[in-house]
Amino acid sequence: MKHLKYMTLMLFFICGISSCSEDSMDDRSIFTGTEQQKKEFDNWLLKNYVYPYNIDFKYRLEDHESDHDYNLVPSEYGKSVAIAKLVKFLWIDSYIEVMDDNSEFICTYGPKMIHLVGSPAYEEGQITLGTAEGGLKVTLYNVNNLDPKNPVIEDLNFWYFKTMHHEFSHILHQTIEFPQEFYEISTGKYLGSGWVNVTDEAALKRGFITPYGGSEVHEDFAETIANYVTHDAAWWNKQIIIAGDGATYIQQKLELARTYMQETWNINLDSLRDIVQRRSSEVLDLDLENLND
Repeated sequence: MKHLKYMTLMLFFICGISSCSEDSMDDRSIFTGTEQQKKEFDNWLLKNYVYPYNIDFKYRLEDHESDHDYNLVPSEYGKSVAIAKLVKFLWIDSYIEVMDDNSEFICTYGPKMIHLVGSPAYEEGQITLGTAEGGLKVTLYNVNNLDPKNPVIEDLNFWYFKTMHHEFSHILHQTIEFPQEFYEISTGKYLGSGWVNVTDEAALKRGFITPYGGSEVHEDFAETIANYVTHDAAWWNKQIIIAGDGATYIQQKLELARTYMQETWNINLDSLRDIVQRRSSEVLDLDLENLND
């Protein structure tokens, strides 16, 4: 799973007004979308997720699918539509394209459920970007923060798509493990939960592309792939310069990840990044509000 920590303040304010007269409750939902619209969205999800890829896309907050350790709110209808279209365009279709339109790959190895939550998941100052459970279910949080009219790719990657690539990397290595050589590159340097006290620059100098990558070897592998494909060459090269002596370890990990993805899954990691970057540049041209395909 992927976790980042921030300090936050949450304030909940409930205001009630009473009078001698009998007041009726307003039955209008704050989560816009008529029943007809939701039915159309459900049909769109069947066509674009369930039938081709065997992925159940849940946008209604279901109690048994939610983590009870957090105070959560449902995702709004319009934001759910936007995320569904973005996940298909930026994540599913990227892998389909890099594998020459082989949809069986996602159908076989993709998560069986994508679950949306409208709010961030806060607990004692910690914020969770996303979670995955045994390669079967991925939960994306803070969906209601998305602006479908003005999607910012940096925000999309931070909240959703580094998580998607990160968790999918876990699914792949849990199916077929990456080479033993990857374990050996940073032996003795992993910090477990102590990663939260490491700055970005310090992590790079230690040979990890992110602080979270320095928590444990499997997170290191997933962070290497997720950050490589969701950032352009200029960003990656900048991190390598900052890393100094740590750059050697980061580049060794990247090379092993490249070889693993190519030889094990027939995925060229550089081609995947090129596809993701091209699609990322096209996000502003997408219609994220209408179910027109």
